[in-house]
Amino acid sequence: MKKYLIRSGTTPFQTFSAAEMIVNNSIGGNVGNLIYAYSVYRTLMTDDDVTFVPDNYQINPNKADYINENYDAYIIPLADAFRSDFIPSMKKYTKLIKKLKIPVYVIGVGLRTKFEPKPDDKFEFDDVVRDFIKAVLERSSMVGVRGQITSDYLSGLGFREGVDHMAIGCPSMYTFGRELTIRDTIITPESMVCVNSSRLSPKNVLDFITRSMDELPNHYFIPQWLKEMRLTYLGFPNIQKITDNNYPGKITDDVYVNNRVRYFLNVPTWLDFLRQADFSFGARLHGNITATIAGTPSLLIPKDGRMRELTEYHHLTHVWAKDIDENTNILDLIEKVDFHQVSKYQGANFDRYIDFLNLNNIDHIYKDGNQPARVPFDDALAKIDLQPPLEPITSCNIQEAIKRFETLTTLEEAKLGNIGIDTSGHHKKLAEKDKQIKHLQGTLNRKSVRAVLKVADMFASIKS
Repeated sequence: MKKYLIRSGTTPFQTFSAAEMIVNNSIGGNVGNLIYAYSVYRTLMTDDDVTFVPDNYQINPNKADYINENYDAYIIPLADAFRSDFIPSMKKYTKLIKKLKIPVYVIGVGLRTKFEPKPDDKFEFDDVVRDFIKAVLERSSMVGVRGQITSDYLSGLGFREGVDHMAIGCPSMYTFGRELTIRDTIITPESMVCVNSSRLSPKNVLDFITRSMDELPNHYFIPQWLKEMRLTYLGFPNIQKITDNNYPGKITDDVYVNNRVRYFLNVPTWLDFLRQADFSFGARLHGNITATIAGTPSLLIPKDGRMRELTEYHHLTHVWAKDIDENTNILDLIEKVDFHQVSKYQGANFDRYIDFLNLNNIDHIYKDGNQPARVPFDDALAKIDLQPPLEPITSCNIQEAIKRFETLTTLEEAKLGNIGIDTSGHHKKLAEKDKQIKHLQGTLNRKSVRAVLKVADMFASIKS
């Protein structure tokens, strides 16, 4: 029996409700994090005796002895972790990894940088990254990075490409193995399409996405941010820093009012929904990767270096933000791009990924060939009753809306009552904790009444 500790907020076999996921942040701030972790789970679950335990995004160097005694390896799939606000986490990882005796595998990590980084760019986290990579290489043979930009960055820090690190792309692209087929669909103004967006995209991109949604009215908006899960679930608060009304950031926006929002709580239902669509487009990396591995034609609009390197590595169908202006038309773009180019490079990229796993002596389901006779992960998942996608509160009756708020409030109250250690790991003073909890508990009932009235008013205005 093998038992792996894995960086994750949930496993694909856990069926948390939307309220539970909101309270516990089981998605690490963005539901896109579920996609690449899902692939790692599926690929490394070689038999029924392989167990994965999520670390719930907790990094505690004081638990090194426990981890050494209870796990066979620590698997760390990462996104764009080389960034300023991840410095504290990287430092804790380094401290923890230095205490570990088991293998530590970093399966995918990237640099957050501008769209066109320069080879001599320096970052405040350079030394932190250097220490982190050195620690990982003490516990594994090689680090897998997302693309050439990150590979060049690590080379600049003194690590050797092909020896210490190699570009493997994003594990999510290999969810279903070496073969990747994009369906031929006829895309017309009547087609069902899925739309994703990022409020951090430049204005010309946000304007284009909004304009394209008007061109393709049979659309569903697929948000990914944790705050958007709360907005979908409760109807408030609004997403902050929204300008020009070119991003759906409030419950009175058309996609929410017209029940055209779907927030997915797991990967299989997300894939199933995308398989029904004729087309997917937008500015979310994993929103479009999910469409791609579902076989649905997809058009990505990268906005920074982390998205660019994966777009280039996997040859994802895309249009660069700089090439979009007020005259750019989505239907014209559809006629010009090649949705099948990603399939042409999938095989070589997959083989490189498998080489990386083999170099690290990581067991996987493709040891005996690219078509495994059995996929234990799929068998286990087939037994799970998965949560359906979350629909906006505007689709609920008043009773269901009130139930949503009461459920979330109850869970949040219970979590507050169990506070013992804050996120920085320091014990709170008991007096301060008791004072905080009593204050919050005293306001919960009043807050519930106000929320119910707010929901009722919202429904009255929307449905009038």
